[in-house]
Amino acid sequence: MPTDRPIAELLRDAAAVLRAAGIEDAAREARLLLNHALGRPANALPDRDALIDPAVFLGLVARRVTREPFALITGRQGFWTLDLEVSPDTLIPRADTETLIEAALAARPMRGAVRRILDLGTGTGALLLAALSEYPDAFGVGIDLIPAAAALAARNAARNKLADRAAFMVADWAAPLAGRFDLILSNPPYIEHAAIAALMPEVAAYEPASALDGGADGLDAYRAIIAALPGLLAPGGLAVLEAGIGQAEAIAALGVQVGLSATSRTDLGRIDRAILLS
Repeated sequence: MPTDRPIAELLRDAAAVLRAAGIEDAAREARLLLNHALGRPANALPDRDALIDPAVFLGLVARRVTREPFALITGRQGFWTLDLEVSPDTLIPRADTETLIEAALAARPMRGAVRRILDLGTGTGALLLAALSEYPDAFGVGIDLIPAAAALAARNAARNKLADRAAFMVADWAAPLAGRFDLILSNPPYIEHAAIAALMPEVAAYEPASALDGGADGLDAYRAIIAALPGLLAPGGLAVLEAGIGQAEAIAALGVQVGLSATSRTDLGRIDRAILLS
């Protein structure tokens, strides 16, 4: 039930608990969790006069102490200009992945020239929906092996008023496709299998292994995707794939092996994050 316990006291205690659990920027996360508990925007300033049930707020704090990602606690994540629903069935979209949209827009700046877009391993639909928001004449197809992920992406298309320009399928990469696309996007699993257990708990314990595990060398998904690209790209088409740290050269080499040219674009951390194949 609502309490007159001072908000500042609740925030201070919650931050201390989060800090003890190893959460970076614990004070900020405590404020974000409080705003979520109050149904307020994440960036709202603390309301010292607000009444809140401490059990609700501290329940959210307890979930974060287990290192459950903040996005899964709230069920939402921002990406590009989109507001996305997230769930344990998919990878949580990261800001680094926005580099792929930046790369596509830089390489194909004529917005009316991109008419068909494909997103392989669509997850939340983040990449496909961000691209559709920038290419207004395009129709997009999102593919995911997990039925719950494809259903989530469809809900996100409706949430962002893009459902009439997007379709989602459950399939193993591009296996059922026969058409060609002007732009192909993918953030495939690229973590080496042996490295997954050592990832931060928010990732290793809460995000689906199918969205992380790239096989022994991290490149299994790239081999499957790149082998299919010559039959999927329209004349003048472009594929933009996300790469992990240190993988750009190997991914580019796979593209060259099937007759494609390769360039890359760095993210804000100066890591070669987007590999462009055409």
